[in-house]
Amino acid sequence: MVKRIMVVDDEPDILFSLKILLERNNYDVVIAHSGKECIREMEKGFKGIVLMDLMMPNMDGWETINEIIKRGLMNNVAIEIITGNGTKAFQTMDAMGSYIFDYIVKPLDMRRLLLSIERCNQHFNTKNT
Repeated sequence: MVKRIMVVDDEPDILFSLKILLERNNYDVVIAHSGKECIREMEKGFKGIVLMDLMMPNMDGWETINEIIKRGLMNNVAIEIITGNGTKAFQTMDAMGSYIFDYIVKPLDMRRLLLSIERCNQHFNTKNT
């Protein structure tokens, strides 16, 4: 069962909080402070769930996702969006189709986040077995 998660966010407090929460729930957590760092980790072979913030400097979450798709790095990867703007995320998520599993609106409800990650993990493991 895949229990790897990459958290992509430019806010150190969010990265720290999510890392602690996810590790306490038996996930192997990889941290990326930017879209470019996320892509580097994926090129090194990361497989699992990616929690992607949308609002980041230089390369935002949508640009990062488009680059991941363009480079063919979506195999064995599931993306969940974390955002402060749920309406815009939902509209763009429709356009991204099957690449996005779910989105979570900030401020994060940790219980809902964990439930969504568990659903994603179950779907991911069913799809890749």
